[in-house]
Formats: sequence, structure tokens, C-alpha cells
Amino acid sequence: MLQSPPAAPDQSNAVRPTRPIVLVGLMGVGKSTVGRRLAARLDLPFADADHEIEVAADMTVSEIFERYGEAYFRDGERRVIARLLDGEPKVIATGGGAFIQEPTRARILESAIAVWLDADVDILADRVQRRDTRPLLKGNDPLAKLGELAAVRNPLYALAPIHIRSGRGPHEATVDAIIAALGANGSTK
Repeated sequence: MLQSPPAAPDQSNAVRPTRPIVLVGLMGVGKSTVGRRLAARLDLPFADADHEIEVAADMTVSEIFERYGEAYFRDGERRVIARLLDGEPKVIATGGGAFIQEPTRARILESAIAVWLDADVDILADRVQRRDTRPLLKGNDPLAKLGELAAVRNPLYALAPIHIRSGRGPHEATVDAIIAALGANGSTK
């Protein structure tokens, strides 16, 4: 009779961050979905920066881009993320461009544990085609645009002290990898 290998021990209880955990990476990598699950596993609050921006502006991210442009959006994003980085442990999912902005990146690196979620561009293109709410993709081929963004942004995302590869597997595998990395890197302080 075949038996399943024993389940890996749940390390969630051993990881107790004392600072916010900020997920960064390209659109479609799963920052919001993984972030919600990570927060639940660590028994921490969760904040989605894009959602917080939409609440503060009383309009969608797409509407902000259309009416006021990307520079206006990035300024609001910077302010919202600074507010979310209040020192209290929580999990924060950022928009794909947040960590690219030097003042926002510096604040995250100083005040939080930054985790870069990384995936192959073809996986991201498959994921983002499910929704048409991404301003940077409007009128563009998702695969080509994501390739361009990755070329510019990945070197900056690489400044995050924790790098987690995400594949086509379940989001729980990514959550497990983050928890293991937090524990292994002593990133709970």
C-alpha cells in the first residue's frame, strides 16, 4: 500500500515578524492572493496597497491613471504605503510599480521585510489576461509588455532581501516558501 509522505511541519507558529512584510513583484505574480493567505497563516492583518489607494481616492486604479496619469498615481501610492508601514506587523501587497519608485523602495527596505515574488513572464501573461483592469497593459500585448517591465524592474525587485520563485503550482506552495525563508533568514526581527 502506498503512503503519502508525511506533511512538512507547519512553521507558521515559529515565525513571528516584528515588522510589516511587504510583497513586491510584477503584476500577476499573486501578491494579493498570496498575501491574504500568508497573513492568515501568520495570524496578521492584511492590506492591499492598490485597494487602499482606491478607497482613499474614491476611484479605481484605472480611473486614477486615466484622469490624472501615472505620476499622480505614484504620488498617492507612495503616501498610502508610507501610512501602511506604521511599524505594526502585517502583510502588505503592493502594486507592481511601487517598489520601482526610489522613495517608496527606500521606505520599504528601511521599515519592513521586503519579499520579491518572481515568476516567468509567460506565467504572468497567462494570469493577467483573465482581467482587463491593468492600466499598463491597456492596448498592449501582455507577454511583450511584461517582458519589457521585467527587464527594467527585476533588477530593482532583486534588492528585496527575500526572493521567492512562484510557478504554476498552488499559492500555498508560495506561502510555504515565504514562511520558510522568513524563518531561515531570521527575518522576524
